[in-house]
Amino acid sequence: MSEDAQKSAQPGSAQPALRELVDYLARGLVDRPEEVEVEEISEQDALVFELKVAEEDLGKVIGKQGRTAKALRTILSAASAKTRRRVILEILE
Repeated sequence: MSEDAQKSAQPGSAQPALRELVDYLARGLVDRPEEVEVEEISEQDALVFELKVAEEDLGKVIGKQGRTAKALRTILSAASAKTRRRVILEILE
């Protein structure tokens, strides 16, 4: 296991791992990965990730009928199951 993977697997480090997961998945979908930004906002009952991409890549992140966005949210939800905290992915224009 790589050093980064070990850090992510440690208890209490789930939030940075989730942020990295959103960033990694989004960069894989878009044509301009250098413009991908993920902001993490901690609320009382949830953890919100705001995803910003280049305007021309917005359709790729959302997908037809929102399927790609739904898949991203499903993956994020599954990855956050151990934290027992609600995770929300917002895709910003």
